[in-house]
Amino acid sequence: MPHSPYRVLVVDDDPASRALLARILSARGHAVEALADGKDALAALERAPADLVVSDIRMAEVGGYELTDAMRERFPETPIILVTAFGNVEGAVEAIRRGAFDYISKPYDVDAIAVVVDRALAQRALVVENRALRRQVRDKYRLENVVGRSEAMLGVYKTAARVAASNATVLILGESGTGKERVARAIHAASGRARGPFVPVDCGAIAEGVLESELFGHARGAFTGAQSARRGLFEEANGGTIFLDEIGDIGPGLQARLLRALQEGEIRPVGTNEAVPVDVRVVAATNKDLPQAVKDGRFREDLFYRLNVVTIRIPPLRDRREDVPLLAEHFAAKLGHPEAAITPAVRDLLVAYPWPGNVRELENVIARALALNPSAMIVPEDLPDAIRRTTVPAVPPPGSAERPTLAELERRYAAQVLAEHGGNKTRAAEVLGIDRKTLYRILGEGEKDEAKA
Repeated sequence: MPHSPYRVLVVDDDPASRALLARILSARGHAVEALADGKDALAALERAPADLVVSDIRMAEVGGYELTDAMRERFPETPIILVTAFGNVEGAVEAIRRGAFDYISKPYDVDAIAVVVDRALAQRALVVENRALRRQVRDKYRLENVVGRSEAMLGVYKTAARVAASNATVLILGESGTGKERVARAIHAASGRARGPFVPVDCGAIAEGVLESELFGHARGAFTGAQSARRGLFEEANGGTIFLDEIGDIGPGLQARLLRALQEGEIRPVGTNEAVPVDVRVVAATNKDLPQAVKDGRFREDLFYRLNVVTIRIPPLRDRREDVPLLAEHFAAKLGHPEAAITPAVRDLLVAYPWPGNVRELENVIARALALNPSAMIVPEDLPDAIRRTTVPAVPPPGSAERPTLAELERRYAAQVLAEHGGNKTRAAEVLGIDRKTLYRILGEGEKDEAKA
């Protein structure tokens, strides 16, 4: 059972029925407010939010269907369960179509009500938790540049938010273009080091001999051309965060020096034995398979474990296609076009395209489209040829698994009610408000089955 008490509104114009349902729910520890009409329920919701509404369908002024419609518009996070004395499958389908969480019939089955109410409150708790997490991530942890609603990205948010408050070393894994530096910057911005510097280093773009000097600095005369001493990037990042991108590309000599710096909290500039203490958090990233590189002897095992204190794996964009429209709108706003319109045809193409370049490629595509079309109305002609040639999956026809017919919805609902009553067809028919013969017809069972029942 979910944690109690929850605030539950019971709405029914029948005083006896209203009182009975209120007693049932109060007995389970909920804070119940009993109301006589949907109009009163909407007023109560305006005064204070509720965790659940359980409403009769037929009422004098605002009935259950109308209440459901109004709640979906004004209080979309509050689930509603509809109740009626005139139960039938058509009514159940209509209730679910309008957005009700579930549908139950009178006379009340106390156990069945308890199950449905607990499920609805569990869903409500999950919605509240996810909303609070998103607000925490957005406001407290300032992950506004890490965009996505998918479950995979929610996991990234959670880990980034939790690790930000510590000084733990973080290893970010992901394909090129997935936004590893964005996550690193978000962790820095959310940490106690936010006022310190954030120093990004592309280890794969700098020759190893040069990279060593870049990271640790050098003394005057340490090598040809070193006409003066220079501080390294570790010193530049003192009190803040250094982001070592493409860490898998560094060679064995530099790996040893980096391990020493992480273990000892100090560096030695090239050309000197003087130790320089540094207070730096390290966030590293790679698109390489580091465990395999360790097995192959290309990457030090001790350095891998030193870096791999907390791992964040960013999924490729093709594995979180539901985030593509949100990212496209985010990039349009970032480029100065907050009102940019992405036509449905463009949206379908963007979602269907596999995005080998990931988020970086999508950002470039949106920038290109807005540059070509100053009206900020993005149409397919504004997209690169490779995206325009993408095959968009056809809309599932009626009757398919993705788009069931009304008859299939009826069958599914009747089967669910039957399962909830242990296969007792007589009881299921009573709850559905139909006779056994109609139940057999809906379930697709013939007269032979009826004779056996």
